[in-house]
Amino acid sequence: MKSPLKFSESAYMTVKTEQETYKIPQSGAKVTIGDICIEIQENGEQEDVYLTADTSAVEWIKIRWNQRFPRQVKILGDVWERGYGDLQWHSMSASRVMPWYFLASHQGTQWGYGVKVRPSAMCCWQTDTRGITLLLDVRCGGAGVLLKGRRVELAELVCQEAQKDAFSFAREFCQVMCPDPVFPKTPVYGSNNWYYAYGDSSEADILEDTDYILKLTKGAENPPYMVIDDCWQEHHRLNEYNGGPWRKGNSRFPDMKGLAEKMAKKGAKTGIWVRFLQNEEESIPAEWRLSLNGCLDPSHPDALEYVKKDVQRLCEWGFHLIKHDFSTYDLFGRWGFEMNPLVTGSGWHFYDRSKTSAEVVKDLYQAIYQTAAAYGTVIIGCNTIGHLGAGLMHVSRTGDDTSGYTWERTRRMGINSLAFRLPQHRTFFDVDADCVGITEHIPWKLNRQWADVIAESGTPLFISAKPGILNEQEFAQLQEIMIKASKQTCHKRPEDWMDNDCPEIWSDGQETVEYDWYEDGGASLASKDEKFYANILVP
Repeated sequence: MKSPLKFSESAYMTVKTEQETYKIPQSGAKVTIGDICIEIQENGEQEDVYLTADTSAVEWIKIRWNQRFPRQVKILGDVWERGYGDLQWHSMSASRVMPWYFLASHQGTQWGYGVKVRPSAMCCWQTDTRGITLLLDVRCGGAGVLLKGRRVELAELVCQEAQKDAFSFAREFCQVMCPDPVFPKTPVYGSNNWYYAYGDSSEADILEDTDYILKLTKGAENPPYMVIDDCWQEHHRLNEYNGGPWRKGNSRFPDMKGLAEKMAKKGAKTGIWVRFLQNEEESIPAEWRLSLNGCLDPSHPDALEYVKKDVQRLCEWGFHLIKHDFSTYDLFGRWGFEMNPLVTGSGWHFYDRSKTSAEVVKDLYQAIYQTAAAYGTVIIGCNTIGHLGAGLMHVSRTGDDTSGYTWERTRRMGINSLAFRLPQHRTFFDVDADCVGITEHIPWKLNRQWADVIAESGTPLFISAKPGILNEQEFAQLQEIMIKASKQTCHKRPEDWMDNDCPEIWSDGQETVEYDWYEDGGASLASKDEKFYANILVP
């Protein structure tokens, strides 16, 4: 690989504060505006962007380079957090926002432009026929950050060019962006009953599901996880409230520590779901909460300590996997597809105004990861920002919810996310494309393929299998897939991903499998609006 661009040779810069917008032609490697200083410094094979400010409330910085691509180029951008069925290769589009990094491809030449993982700004790219633009959102929530003289490294910029196939290049570029990933010690897979129970569950149901997944994986050297999803917490209200407190179970889950022990005694690994930042506990001081929506504000040190105690409690109960959910929505009040290009609206800020939003997010992820690390607990992030969480979570749920009710949602969200986030697998973290919802609503011929492609990709496979749905032959087919998933030694990749947003042809160079993702009547047009309901349960 080689670098096709010198970032310090920028052509134009725009700096936005709460009071003024500054436009600087031929900005170069260093710009000084009053008390504000922006520098781009060479650092080996990367170039680093720094910001210093004393009293100015800086909102964002936009940097422009006169770097052109061939007009027939195809471009793949990433997304802010999970995919919402919207990942695919595109022709040139100046209005398309591409968070974190983008890839470009033309006649065997590949380019990658990005920021290394865990930057201190919310970063997104734009391309057009005349150049490349990078927006660094340094706000604290929806207000300008007050650095008080602090010099902060906003991003480590990397770009690469190579002659090779696009998928191999994408994977190698992800390795460049993430030099320090963390992975589970053993392959993560198993069961989570969300997509047939949808929160209507009990201790008895979980133990029955534990028996079922153990039967499905009989003979596997690596035992499966049984993950308890939203349903167990003391204030749980079905289809109404899924937040904390997280101190104990409810009447249907009277002893969480005892339940973990029962699951482990049966032979399963134990996992649990949690939404740390939504908590209606009345004793929590108002100062710990966001003015945006009342969720916990992790920039407040006491609120962050509160979250760490919740993590510790789950670990001490005996849960060896924690799936933390909803933090992006709880921090910014928007789903990823609504962040175009700013991740949140104006008019509010975090408790600590000296930190950028990206720094607040990283502090939260790090607190969860480090607290759990003392217990050897695996961390799965869901509705989390993968580019800020790489190195601070073992597994990332990289797409919006699949479904146990409508296949079209699974097709659009699950397969799309698996294919286009697969270069991040074992480079950023392990990629979880979400569950296979095995119910009477979805034909087994479709779910069998969905489970198989996950296993064949070598990524974590979770199922939500309603008891009694599968006949003897179908059970045997799923059992074979689950044993394969327990090893994660297969590594098929999408061969038609540059031409299809729901790739059908998957290969490892030796064996090729072609899947059929469509119901007899084709794709359902009635479900197209589901993208805009990120937590929808049923159609």
